Amino acid sequence: MTFPWLTVLLLVPLIGGLLVGLLPTRARAEAPKQIALGVALVELVLSIVVALRFDSGAGMQFTEVHTWISSFGAHYAVGVDGVGLSLVLLTTILTPLVMVAGWHDADLAPDGSPRASTKGFFAWLLVLEALAIGCFVAIDVLLFYVLFEAVLLPVYFLVGQYGGPNRAKAATKFLLFSLAGGLIMLAGVIGVYVQSTHLDGGPTYLLSELTAADGFDHGVARWLFVAFFIAFAVKAPLFPVHTWLPDTCEAGTPGTNTLLVSVLDKIGSFGMIRFCLELFPEASRWATPVVVVLAVISIIYGALMAIGSRDLMRLVAYTSVSHFGFIVLGIFVMNSQGLQGANLYMFAHGLSTAAIFLTCGFLMSRRGSAMVDDFGGVDKVAPVLAGFFLVANLSLLSLPGLFTFVPEFLVIVGAWLHSPWAAAFAVSGIVLAAVYALWLYQRTMTGPTRPEVAGFADLNLRELAAVAPIVLLLVVLGFFPKPLNALFDKPVEHTMSQVGATDPAPSAGDQEAAQ
Repeated sequence: MTFPWLTVLLLVPLIGGLLVGLLPTRARAEAPKQIALGVALVELVLSIVVALRFDSGAGMQFTEVHTWISSFGAHYAVGVDGVGLSLVLLTTILTPLVMVAGWHDADLAPDGSPRASTKGFFAWLLVLEALAIGCFVAIDVLLFYVLFEAVLLPVYFLVGQYGGPNRAKAATKFLLFSLAGGLIMLAGVIGVYVQSTHLDGGPTYLLSELTAADGFDHGVARWLFVAFFIAFAVKAPLFPVHTWLPDTCEAGTPGTNTLLVSVLDKIGSFGMIRFCLELFPEASRWATPVVVVLAVISIIYGALMAIGSRDLMRLVAYTSVSHFGFIVLGIFVMNSQGLQGANLYMFAHGLSTAAIFLTCGFLMSRRGSAMVDDFGGVDKVAPVLAGFFLVANLSLLSLPGLFTFVPEFLVIVGAWLHSPWAAAFAVSGIVLAAVYALWLYQRTMTGPTRPEVAGFADLNLRELAAVAPIVLLLVVLGFFPKPLNALFDKPVEHTMSQVGATDPAPSAGDQEAAQ
């Protein structure tokens, strides 16, 4: 492939964000929004072109490798497989929808006064999109690390400048947790360089060369695995390093929260597959028992905390802690069913969480409050909003017919093959999900209409344009997930081979023969 498709995907939103940020303050108030939305739509079209040219039966594609720092063996190296492509598509789909949904999110300061300019909000959204895509296509360890750390900046400013009353504290907590994880990962990145100096080709950060080598010393590799895994667990977020997420979501705008949880947090689970499993296969098998326990705790703990939450944004944040537990469980059960389910779950969770965050945002903008108890009887005055909110809640509990059911079922199957006990505890998370999802809908939508809710307007065309495509994808992919599922066949096969794992042989036939 001679045309640098992935570099273009990186540069378009990055340059677009720079142009929006440099617009004069005296420019029309709508100009930054319109330009940013136009750039995001162009990016979506480009990603669709890449997807149409992608061969799901092949491995890494659209690769570009250029020497960056020769003495370190570092390269500007990008490429995409089915897993990376699905997350690139998720990013480019959600970014313009978030812009449409949050068209007025940055118009007012937390004290209610009009802002002089909203261009910074939309500029940072584009920069965030570019850096997230960079993480999903980087195939050089050092390049990935640089982008992994750089993505903190737009989130910090989006929360710290445009969030709610506790934005400063939440942004600082997010930054401290992420930097702590990043510093630990940096030690691992340096360790990879030191170990690579012993390889035949000399020092390198190229993922293809590192995975093709005989491997690192097992003792060293386990320490390197821990360094990478901690950073990814913070990003994911996985219990017990998840506490930054509810505070950040409570302070952030619905649009910021959508991209944070639906897209950026996937960098953590994606990194576990791309770097932990493939660079340190023996260490990944060694750590599996502990990681599976942490994943199961996350599933149950996140669901219980969601049931006890009274703030809409915190509640959704805790549901994501639970759902990321399923994703991590699928990754580390070391069979193709679990890994296929985890890959699908990353995309499905992105859509589901976007739907619930955006519809919650529509409720908050009408009521001026994020407290669940401040709503009631919304379905009588805004039935369309209530309908979309219902579908979003049903996707949280993975109702059959919605896309989230397919990956959750695969993860449970994979967990059962690994350990029936792990699967049994994980299933309890599904039961708890029904509790918090149905409780949330009942408390906000049904019952007598509160006086403060009686004047609610139903969804307008802009809000419909933002949330309807997400709900449509949840329904269509729920009945026909094959196009997306086909993207993961080759990556799952490659990862299973790299980690040295095999699926357990079917035993039903043997049991019948014995009888």
